Parts: sequence; C-alpha cells; structure tokens
Amino acid sequence: MQLFATLQPYLPAGADGDHVFLELPEGSTVANVQAVLHIPADLPCLTVVNGHDAEPDQVLAPGDVLAMFPPLAGG
Repeated sequence: MQLFATLQPYLPAGADGDHVFLELPEGSTVANVQAVLHIPADLPCLTVVNGHDAEPDQVLAPGDVLAMFPPLAGG
C-alpha cells in the first residue's frame, strides 16, 4: 500500500515512508482498504493496483500493490 502527497497522513503508525504492508481478510477490496485507513470515500483520488487503474470494488489478491494519489492539478 502506498499513499502519496496529501494522502500520506492517512498512513498508520509504523508506515515506512509512503508505504505500509497490510494484512487483509480474503476478498478485501480497494474500498475496504480506504475504510481501514479512514480515508473518506468522497475524497478524490486516483487508485492503482499493480500499475493499473482500479475501482473501489476491485478485490485485492495477496501481493497486490495498491497506490493512491490525489488528483493532479494542471494547466
């Protein structure tokens, strides 16, 4: 699990830099991880699992790498 920029405050104690390893029950989804880390469901963010876009209902497998980024502002 990696959280970047403004999402880093949601990392639990013991996180190493911008990432943390989580043990989750089988069948856990991206949304379940957001809930465990107390990340508001309505907080805009880009979610990626193993380098591919992920929806909140995506089920995670052992060894998956979930990364969340705030939306990029640009012009």
